[in-house]
Amino acid sequence: MIDRLRQLAIFAKTVDHGSFRGAAQHLRLSPSVVSHHVSQLEASLGVALLYRSTRQLSLTRDGERLLAATQKLLEAVENELAAMSSLAPSPSGELRVMIASVLSASEVTARIARFARRFPLVRLTLDYSDARRDLIAAGFDVAIRIGPKPTKSPTTQLLFEAPRVIVGSTEYLAGRTPPRSPKDLLQFDWLSLTPARSVPLMFSCPGCQPITIKPDPQIHCSDAQALYRLIRAGAGVGSIPRFLADDDVEKGDVAEILTDWRIAPIHAHAVWPANAPKNGLIALFLGDLIC
Repeated sequence: MIDRLRQLAIFAKTVDHGSFRGAAQHLRLSPSVVSHHVSQLEASLGVALLYRSTRQLSLTRDGERLLAATQKLLEAVENELAAMSSLAPSPSGELRVMIASVLSASEVTARIARFARRFPLVRLTLDYSDARRDLIAAGFDVAIRIGPKPTKSPTTQLLFEAPRVIVGSTEYLAGRTPPRSPKDLLQFDWLSLTPARSVPLMFSCPGCQPITIKPDPQIHCSDAQALYRLIRAGAGVGSIPRFLADDDVEKGDVAEILTDWRIAPIHAHAVWPANAPKNGLIALFLGDLIC
C-alpha cells in the first residue's frame, strides 16, 4: 500500500510538471526513478496512464480518471497531516547513521537534507562508509546498506531498489560493434566491484531466455563511485546503479548498452541492533528515505 501511494503521488507530480525531469527536480529524485515508479503503476493497473513522446507527456483517458481521484486523495491527506502536525511537538534528539558510500550520489542525500529542514531539532551524524561494523560498538543507531533483498526481520527494513545498467564511455564504445546479447560482453574490457568478482551476472529480457555470464574483470574496484569514474574515463564497461550515470548519459559522455536486457537491481535496506528496537526517531528518519 505504501508503494502504491508513493507511485500515485509521483504520477500526479509528473502530470503537474509535464515531464519526468520536471517532477524529478521537484521531488529531488532522478528522472529514471520517477519514470520507473510511473511504469510500475501502469504495469500493476494493466493500463497506460500517459502518452509519451520526445517533446511532452499527455494523459490517456484512464490517466485522466486516475489523476482526478489521486488529486482528491492527496489533498485530503495533506490537509489531515497539516492539522495533526500543528498539534504535535517537534521531534528532537540525536541520530547517528552509517550509510553505504555509493548512496552519497543518490537521492538519499537530498532526502536527508529535506529531513533536516523539516526537523531542525534533530542532530544528525552521518558516516558514509562501506565497512560492516558492529553498530552498538561503533555507537550508531542505524545503518543504510546495499546488498541482496533482505528477508523479513524485526531489525531490517527495505527502503528502495535502484535499477542497474551496463554502461561505457562513448569514446570507449566508438568503433566497437554494439553488443546484441549479454554474451557479447565477454569481448569487452569488464570492470567489477571487488565483492562481485565471482558472482555471475543474470540477464532477463521479455520474450527471451535468461542468460547468465561470468565476465573475467580486467579491473576490480572496492568502491562503486571509483568504478564508475574508471568506466567514464574509458577503461571499459561495467554494471553500476543507474543513478550514477543519469547525468552523463543525458550529456552523451556515457552510453547504456544492452538496453533491452535487465539485471537485478540493487537494494538499499536499513539495519538496526536487535537489542535496540526501532524507536520513533529512527522510524521517522527511515520513512523519509523510502522511495
